[in-house]
Amino acid sequence: MVKVPRFHHSITSLFLAFAFSLIFFSCNKNAGLGGDATLTVYGAHHSNNIINHAGYPDTVFLKYNVDEFPGTKVTDYDAFFMGTPPEEFVKIDGLKKGKYFVYMVGRDTAWGATGARVTGGMALKIKRSQKSDKITLNIPLSE
Repeated sequence: MVKVPRFHHSITSLFLAFAFSLIFFSCNKNAGLGGDATLTVYGAHHSNNIINHAGYPDTVFLKYNVDEFPGTKVTDYDAFFMGTPPEEFVKIDGLKKGKYFVYMVGRDTAWGATGARVTGGMALKIKRSQKSDKITLNIPLSE
């Protein structure tokens, strides 16, 4: 029987604890639905709030656990939420703390003869202290 020195056991235990905590915290991505935070998103084009229309409601797309623009395809996002006409916002209930990219699409009917499709987005981080807050996000939109 080989007797392992006590010092070696301490280093092995410390290494295993460090490796486990590194794996646990690096895989712990909390963003998504099932929380208590409420997000209200307003989109503005040339300083005018975009209103939800029956034929073209504003839509907010969310990508979880990222802080960079994932792209414009619907499949690039984890969830989407549509506004209710004639409100000037899209309300999203039940978000967890974490990182999100918020991308908004709407129609500015006051812009040009037929209106213009406008889009924009930004990163959002809901902190632990905000996990049950009401959060307002103003996104500048452009053609």
